[in-house]
Amino acid sequence: MQELIIAFIIWSMVGIAFVCLGIHAFVTKKTVGFWANAKTFEVKDVKKYNRAVGKLFCVYGIVFIILGVPILNGQNSAFALLSCAGILIETIAVMIVYVTVIEKKYRKSERS
Repeated sequence: MQELIIAFIIWSMVGIAFVCLGIHAFVTKKTVGFWANAKTFEVKDVKKYNRAVGKLFCVYGIVFIILGVPILNGQNSAFALLSCAGILIETIAVMIVYVTVIEKKYRKSERS
């Protein structure tokens, strides 16, 4: 049981890291990057864009932690598979929200 608690704590630390990343996005003045090793597009309103990305990261981190709760039941349970599948679906959903909502809303048009 102690190993499961340690595993959940490590899982939660990853989720907390995403929440911290989201909080950092709220307070930073520079445009926050979403994709790793990719240049961020020109943004219309940096403050609103950073808040949107920050909210996205915070929600991702919180849901990540919630999806880790089944690990406490044991790694052999079907619930552990639910955690892994849930993270996969959550990650794809976050990418879709970023591209279809946030990027579309805050990208500076080329005509401006």
